[in-house]
Amino acid sequence: MDWHQLWEIASAPDNVPIVGLIPLLAFYIYLAWRQAHANDQLIAQLETDPVLAKTHHRKTWPFRPGWQKEIHVWPFLLRIEFLAAIIVTIVLMVWSITLNAPLEEPSNPNLTMNPAKAPWYFLGLQEMLVYFDPWIAGVVMPTLIIVGLMVIPYVDTNPLGSGYYTWKQRKFAISTFLFGFIILWISMIIIGTFIRGPGWQWFWPGQTWDHNRLIYEVNRDLPDLFGITSNLAKIIFGAIVVGGYYLAGGFIVHALFRRYNRKDYQRMSLLQYSIVMVFLLSMVALPIKMGLRLLWHIKYVWITPWFNV
Repeated sequence: MDWHQLWEIASAPDNVPIVGLIPLLAFYIYLAWRQAHANDQLIAQLETDPVLAKTHHRKTWPFRPGWQKEIHVWPFLLRIEFLAAIIVTIVLMVWSITLNAPLEEPSNPNLTMNPAKAPWYFLGLQEMLVYFDPWIAGVVMPTLIIVGLMVIPYVDTNPLGSGYYTWKQRKFAISTFLFGFIILWISMIIIGTFIRGPGWQWFWPGQTWDHNRLIYEVNRDLPDLFGITSNLAKIIFGAIVVGGYYLAGGFIVHALFRRYNRKDYQRMSLLQYSIVMVFLLSMVALPIKMGLRLLWHIKYVWITPWFNV
């Protein structure tokens, strides 16, 4: 196992931000969780004590005598921003001095990189190209991400948790965000950086990136496993499987949603609820498709002359 090569990959100048991303992400998730837990404890205390709830400031740090009742931009906010700017400038200066810029020689069409990787912020899209058609991974998926982020204010009917961190009052929203951000985006970047090697093949950490490595794996489409050879039958079969996934998944998610998130369910209109279900099931479909490809070498589920899923 070549751990020296793993260190070379992790210490490469263009991979250092990704290495730094992991502990920073863990730290800020912990920080937000800690504040949310403190607020949840305060909310529970105020709910059991109506007298205290009338006078207590609804924050974990209540107002104390001697504090200024008005918080001005100067000097409070600008002082913090100025110190943050100084710290970031020092970090960037040390970074630029100790690490060389990831510049390479002029591109040569006769000598391409192997593996040829996109910038770190596009590695998630490049990883999705393994499991979907290019137009789905490069057009449909990014469009769903952008549209999904845009519709959040219109489908979020929970009035609680505005202006403060809380877990108990925003379980569904926080869980969905963490699933989409960490599982469907950050993990894809980490896989593209540290797992994908020459030929975009899967190399576990510690394995040597062998440029001559050959993998004899036959990718099959799901209709082939059932002996379906007709193009029309493949179209119908794939449509039934994909439609069945959304129907069965919709019933399961609907039952869980009504049981564990009843208040949000009662607040939503039919249109809002339908949009949430479609986006949620589409998010879950991505790791399912990845599992089918990595575990059972199933390339496509739905085969048509126009697109493949």
